[in-house]
Order: sequence, then structure tokens, then C-alpha cells
Amino acid sequence: MRGNATGRRLHDPKGGSFWFDAGAVCLDFAHTGGEGRYAKFESLHEPADLGEWLAQPPLDAAVTVPVTARDLAAAKALRQAIWDAAHARAAHRPLPAEAVATINRAAVAAPLVPELAADGTTAGWAPPVRAAQALSALAREMIELLSGPLSERIRECASDTCPMVFVDSSRPGARRWCSMERCGNRHKLRALRARRATEP
Repeated sequence: MRGNATGRRLHDPKGGSFWFDAGAVCLDFAHTGGEGRYAKFESLHEPADLGEWLAQPPLDAAVTVPVTARDLAAAKALRQAIWDAAHARAAHRPLPAEAVATINRAAVAAPLVPELAADGTTAGWAPPVRAAQALSALAREMIELLSGPLSERIRECASDTCPMVFVDSSRPGARRWCSMERCGNRHKLRALRARRATEP
């Protein structure tokens, strides 16, 4: 990855939005939609949607080769594998074999190649930039996350109704919520109402 900034503004199908920082770009990617009950959160409807997501910071992988339907299918398979692996690690369960295989398969593709600009002060990705290369970068980041020192910091939001996962990179390791703007504030409001209900 070329940058350290992670996080995206997510939009709720029921209205409203909130800032969510999963702590890793691969985990941010895992929250772009999903299968079954998560299909209503889908943001990658067309190949162009994938290209747009990959082009955003911090990945900044503006593809120079058109994204295909096959690329989109591969991206959704990788996304599900990252989601399944992250939840398994957060719950201290063995990683699903299919998820591991999918992540490893995506990582095999040639990676993005950094290229220094002529001015020597900025960098980009050497063309041609393909979706498969960007997906490889996400898969490789997930491999590093699962096998590295932050693996035990992969957590699911503490809300009983929120399945979002993140890596807690804070120094005290005390992060509980997907976002204070969302579940954290809801918890505070519930706690406040409960206290007031018991006051004489």
C-alpha cells in the first residue's frame, strides 16, 4: 500500500452515512457489500464501480486496462474470503479453507509496480494498471494482517447487531466499536436512557 490512511464514508440503505475506518484497506474493501442479507449494502454493481473504488486513496490504483465482469466476480469472491477470514479470526475460530485458498489465489497475480515520477518527489503505479494487480495487493495485505502482529487485534464491533470487523491498531488496544459516530453513540444513548430510567 502506498499510504497509511484508511477508512471510508459508508452509506446506510435506510439513509444516513458514517465514517468507518477498518484499519486496513483490505478490511475496508470487505465492507463494500456482500451476499445474502448484506446484498442491500452492495456498492460494486458494475465493473466500473470496482474501478472507481480501487482508484480512491490510499490504494490510488486508477486502472488503465478496463475492468471486466470477470474482474468484478474475482473481486467479490476475494471480498467474501476476506470477510469470512476476518470474522473467523475475530472469533478465534480456524480460518475457512475456502477463504484461505481464495486469498492465496488472488495474491498470486502480479502486484502493482510503484513508479517514481520525473520530479522525483511523487510516485504512482507503473502502467498498465490492471484490477487483478490491485486485488493482489489487497490479498497480500490480508495475508500480512492474518500472519502478523496485529492478527489478534482483528475484532468485530461490540454491538450485538453490528457485524462490522476492524483491526484495532490503537496503542491501548481498547477499540470496541466500528465507529463512535454509529454504534458507539448508540451505546452511549442506550446507557444514558437506562441510567435515567433507574433514577428516582
